[in-house]
Amino acid sequence: METTQQAEQQRSARQRRRQLLEAADRVVLRDGPQASMNAIAAEAGITKPILYRHFGDKGGLYRALAKRHTDALLDALRTALDAPAERRQRVEATLDTYLAAIEARPQVYRFLMHPAEDTQLPEPGFDVGRHSAPLLRRLGEELAKVIQERVDLGPGSEQLSRVWGHGIVGMMHGAGDWWLGERPCSRAQLVSSLADLLWGRLAAVADRAGGPGF
Repeated sequence: METTQQAEQQRSARQRRRQLLEAADRVVLRDGPQASMNAIAAEAGITKPILYRHFGDKGGLYRALAKRHTDALLDALRTALDAPAERRQRVEATLDTYLAAIEARPQVYRFLMHPAEDTQLPEPGFDVGRHSAPLLRRLGEELAKVIQERVDLGPGSEQLSRVWGHGIVGMMHGAGDWWLGERPCSRAQLVSSLADLLWGRLAAVADRAGGPGF
């Protein structure tokens, strides 16, 4: 009986946490980096102390939202990498998936990557600077694993995979951030140009034996 009750309590807590994250997402979509704990609590129909009880502080809520969106992005990137297409097409599809994600939800992207500019607000925005670097590192490590399992980089492949993984993520982030702010070209043009930059070594490297291919 106690085990059943505990399991039910855990399910209820997970469901409530998911509902609070969905409320936070709605505020972020509306307010971007200006999103505040007050606004999120109001959207969820609760008091701010209850929100803190679930997430600890702003940093805890930020990390939960970052994980939620990073998980979804990684799933989409893996789908692009697994598509039945030629390698160049999959490289372009992967780049396009990232850019499409930040283009579709620019307020979410700015919330995750850019601190609020208005420091005169009654409650300042989230301290993004402390948290965006770990998010990018996670993306870099995940991409490194994909590269390691799919292509044969020869001696020192694990280290080289991490160099490539973090380098590609840095390129996507830097180019995507600039493009989202200035829109100097179409998304398709940016994808093609970035793929050209990557293609030299990627075109030459062989698939890892027994791996899913790249």
